[in-house]
Amino acid sequence: MKDIYQIIKKVRISEKATVLHEKTGEIVFEVDRKANKIEIRQAIEKAFDKKVLSVRTANCDGKERRKRRSDAGRTPHWKKAYVRLAEGESLDLV
Repeated sequence: MKDIYQIIKKVRISEKATVLHEKTGEIVFEVDRKANKIEIRQAIEKAFDKKVLSVRTANCDGKERRKRRSDAGRTPHWKKAYVRLAEGESLDLV
């Protein structure tokens, strides 16, 4: 297994993530693009000492960015994980 701090990059806090956390208790993390659900689950359980019920992942494409006339570029691609904790567990990151 990789180092847990290589797998978990940061918590994604947005309006959508906050509403999702209030309704279902899921927390959204930005994770390493090569990490699978099992590695993500183990990293969250080890880092926060909480029991994880389920993990859903989504690959997000980077956006195309333009600066000046012809300098086209892209933001990097990234992966996010929706983590649902077990009943009775809570993680107050928001």
